[in-house]
Amino acid sequence: MPQHAPTRRICRDCDGFATVAITTGTRQTDGSRVTVHVTCPTCKGTGHALPAALVRAGR
Repeated sequence: MPQHAPTRRICRDCDGFATVAITTGTRQTDGSRVTVHVTCPTCKGTGHALPAALVRAGR
């Protein structure tokens, strides 16, 4: 069966993984890992690229 292409363009910087959780390597008192959530600054967490007409440029 043929694969369907996504209708919206995927962000080229994050490849669609707009928000990630990164472990810091330390543990909390209950033993769970301390994580930092990071959002892609290019697509603002949507995972999709914005059309060039909608991107604000300049001042």
